[in-house]
Amino acid sequence: MTERDIALTVAGSDSGGGAGIQADLKTIEAHGVFGTSALTSVTAQNTRGVEAIEDVPTETIAAQIDAVTDDFAVSAAKTGMLSSAAIIETVADSLADHEFPLVVDPVMVAQSGDRLLAAEAETVLKEQLLPQATLVTPNLPEAAVLTGMEIEDEEDMRAAAAAIAADGPDAVLVTGGHLHEDELVDVLAADGETHTFRKARRDTDDTHGSGCTISAAIAAELAGGATMPAAVEHAERFIDRAVSYGLAVGSGDGPVNHLAGLYDDAARADALDDVRALVETLERSDIDALVPEVGLNVAVATPYAMDADDVAAVDGRLHRTADGVAAAGCPRLGVSDHVAQSLLTARDHDHSVVAAATIRLDDTVAEAVTDQFDAVEVDRTRSDGESVAESRDESAAWAVERAMNDRETVPDAVFDRGAVGEETICRLFAPSPAVLEERLLALADAI
Repeated sequence: MTERDIALTVAGSDSGGGAGIQADLKTIEAHGVFGTSALTSVTAQNTRGVEAIEDVPTETIAAQIDAVTDDFAVSAAKTGMLSSAAIIETVADSLADHEFPLVVDPVMVAQSGDRLLAAEAETVLKEQLLPQATLVTPNLPEAAVLTGMEIEDEEDMRAAAAAIAADGPDAVLVTGGHLHEDELVDVLAADGETHTFRKARRDTDDTHGSGCTISAAIAAELAGGATMPAAVEHAERFIDRAVSYGLAVGSGDGPVNHLAGLYDDAARADALDDVRALVETLERSDIDALVPEVGLNVAVATPYAMDADDVAAVDGRLHRTADGVAAAGCPRLGVSDHVAQSLLTARDHDHSVVAAATIRLDDTVAEAVTDQFDAVEVDRTRSDGESVAESRDESAAWAVERAMNDRETVPDAVFDRGAVGEETICRLFAPSPAVLEERLLALADAI
């Protein structure tokens, strides 16, 4: 018999499957927590907007919550769409005697702009439900409604979090996705401390359900016993991946990918196997001319990679020896910085780029790369000869970004002649490990 932590979501449905109780249950289950639910409203909804809303009778909502909590050992709960004062009162009363953590997502307006909470219910929300909350997770429009403030920057977010905390919740997470800045900033006020979470804004419109998803992820982590800062930090990483790999389904703003992390974990062994197969082929081939003094490396990203820990490469690289090219170590995740940063930066522009290699560069290699592939040369030096990047990893990302100037597709190769104290290098990119292998062998034959 397998025991699991249990979380409860009390929310409305999204017939489009991207938000609401559907998003909550997907997210909770993706965390290995068993999801239970109490439905508050039925919406006719898709990626373009909300067509209709039908509230569930309050006695039925209360009966659902009672049925779940009477039978299941619920260890955390969250609320989502509570569209009327009567529903908020019912939910507050039904949860009042339970001691498990409660995450309140004060859903007021759908991403499409459709209002999901009656204006007269806002007072009931503030006076009856927020004081019971372990955490409240308003976005900027919701925080503005709850506080009456204009929120235009991070300082305003901190002030809003403090103002909402004054209504009684233990902690407040104000999410800053509505700020028009390149960097996303979320502010957590908890236990008298303020924590700031920063991440890059992703170039995507597929963000439907992001608020539901981050609050459900926090609830799932709390159900497993995580502290509040740890739960929020995990949820921030979870939603970053879910948004980065959002799903282009429907004709409007698509949903986030609730299962991206789960699928990514499942693919880690495959990425390692792909690198292992590449190494076996390269060790049997005459590729000495492609190996830099610091060693050649090959890398394969997991399908939903976010950082170097999601990139498999050779621990210690491949080197020239008296018996041919040989790997210094085994394929591992997270052991490469330079090739991993190159690959991850390329994937920021095109997720179909899966594999990469760093190889030696001289005039002969540069000519062969330019003749055979879509190649871009970048200049990594300033006028004084110094590098434009402060570190080797920064130069890897910078070179790919520079190569993408005025381009829509990632080049097959990006190379530069180095800078003071830094070697020349060529980076190869490919849509699969098999194509990367073909390109490496073709280059070796050409030179």
